[in-house]
Amino acid sequence: MREIKNKSVPESAPYMEQQRFEAALGKIVGKKHNDKGIGTLSEKTVHGVLKHFLEPDEDCHEVALEGYFADIYNEGGVIEIQTRQFNKLREKLAVFLNYYTVTVVYPMPANKWVSWIDPVTGDVSGKRKSPRHFTVYDAFFELYKIKQYLKNPNLKIELVMMDMEEYKLLNGWNDTRKRGSTRYDRIPLGIRQMILLEQPEDYMQFVPYGLEGRFTSKEFAEACKISAQTAGLSLNILYYMGTVRRVGKQGNSYVYEVED
Repeated sequence: MREIKNKSVPESAPYMEQQRFEAALGKIVGKKHNDKGIGTLSEKTVHGVLKHFLEPDEDCHEVALEGYFADIYNEGGVIEIQTRQFNKLREKLAVFLNYYTVTVVYPMPANKWVSWIDPVTGDVSGKRKSPRHFTVYDAFFELYKIKQYLKNPNLKIELVMMDMEEYKLLNGWNDTRKRGSTRYDRIPLGIRQMILLEQPEDYMQFVPYGLEGRFTSKEFAEACKISAQTAGLSLNILYYMGTVRRVGKQGNSYVYEVED
């Protein structure tokens, strides 16, 4: 993957940035959230930590703007931290983008360790590393939900790859009580990478160097080491953003080429 707007945070990060993350973690983990009157009592840990990491000044949190509340509003504009369900952002974006620069921050797992909580006894299992391989391409499942706003010059996207501990309730429907279970919370352990998308050209970083010529969705999936479904959705967005163009078909599959 081409590196355009990526920045690594843990070991190679400036000392002050690491301090800021640790300070944000200390404010949220194991403590009650600071209630400023709207939404903060129910916000989850990853959301709360990122909010304090990105803007330590709590006067800039949960700011009323144009009939909505912004997670953060400061000199850089509006920052919305969305852990999933980007479709819920559509109404806000339709309003905010008319007046402000808006950065949508999406925290994603780089590595994840899972623990299970018995909702009856309160017992917590030992943590195990998730076997799933997470990539930045997983973001396209959420970005698709706000596809109509991605070309707006006032919109920025920041993907934050984090190591996390995830706690899930043993309340599922099968014998192990894990299928269909509820995610209780996620605790951030550290930031691996922050990927900033400020303009359509920045989406070029999602095209591997080995795909300079013509390629199909299957070849894209193999080059990126992602599933066919993820590849198809990724190319849908990359085509929309003008990163690639469709130059023909091979059977039922489109053939793509990188835009000059």
